[in-house]
Amino acid sequence: MRYSIGEFASIIGVSADTLRLYEKQGIIRPLKDHSNNYRYYNDLDVRSLLMSRLYRSLNIPLQDVSELINGATAQQVQQQLLQSKTNLDEQIRRSTLLLKKMDEIETELGQIEERLHQCRIKLLPPRYRLKQTSQDRLLKEPYLKETVNEWMELLPFTYFCFRIENWNDAPDNYPLKYSWGMTLTQDDMLNLNVRVSDGVENLPSVRCLSSVIRTSAEDSFTVEAFQFMLDELAAQGYKAKGDITGKLLLNEYIQKAPGSYLEVNIPF
Repeated sequence: MRYSIGEFASIIGVSADTLRLYEKQGIIRPLKDHSNNYRYYNDLDVRSLLMSRLYRSLNIPLQDVSELINGATAQQVQQQLLQSKTNLDEQIRRSTLLLKKMDEIETELGQIEERLHQCRIKLLPPRYRLKQTSQDRLLKEPYLKETVNEWMELLPFTYFCFRIENWNDAPDNYPLKYSWGMTLTQDDMLNLNVRVSDGVENLPSVRCLSSVIRTSAEDSFTVEAFQFMLDELAAQGYKAKGDITGKLLLNEYIQKAPGSYLEVNIPF
């Protein structure tokens, strides 16, 4: 039996645009009346379309569906289905990691106010950091471009991390030398199968005193900003040692007082 494109679309439950797409992919081959450019579909097209929709529902790409419709054996269909299952397993694994990361970020945001200027001991995991600035000036090293593009695609697993080196040699209230860069924990590097590129810093696991501060856009890092943390370390009989690191938790775009919440981690 022959059907017009409107009849066929209505019976099968697809749009005329979908039929045209499937025709373009060679999945269905309607008869063409060259006198009026009408297309007519038959019962074989019904079967091809239904099987193709089944394959698409199994997350098989449309191009592969076309190959299956046009000459695949049962074994080839099974192999394609196994590949689709593998891809879906990876999507589920990645989505599970994403849900966990979303929980971490939600917890961090929920604790900002209670952690503000409040100190606690924290064990930082091993991290890999891509240095992108000197102070607030972007670096233009050739090796950065490819890795930056790759790591931007890994958000929200990457985060913006600052590092303050040789801070204890600076005079009181003197702006410190710092840099910013995208960072991944070692666990996330492994889970996401990310290679360690040239220029990536390895920050080892370290015990720190951790707190949250709020800074304005104009503020520079000074010892005064985290002096309360140094005082807490001294009160507990500890001495700070090594580079201070931290992360950007949140930017607040408040009209009269825009600023950033930063987690500060001082090793001891």
